[in-house]
Amino acid sequence: MANTPHEIHDEFPEYVGKMHALKVSDEHFAKLLEDYRDVNRAVHRAETKVEPVGDAYMEDMRKRRMVLKDEIYGMLVRA
Repeated sequence: MANTPHEIHDEFPEYVGKMHALKVSDEHFAKLLEDYRDVNRAVHRAETKVEPVGDAYMEDMRKRRMVLKDEIYGMLVRA
């Protein structure tokens, strides 16, 4: 398992400009980015055993990250 965090700008490098524009113009999008960052950091800390968690909680965090990523992507392609 990789120890690299899934930073959103690395996930969608072709949308970095759009991400910035939406972040400053759309409060909901900005909140999604913040939520993604928070859950992504928590997943990374758990994966690297800095803050270990149980398997079920890890699965829930990963699902939450995926849902956020999907919503962010949807907003990017519609923008």
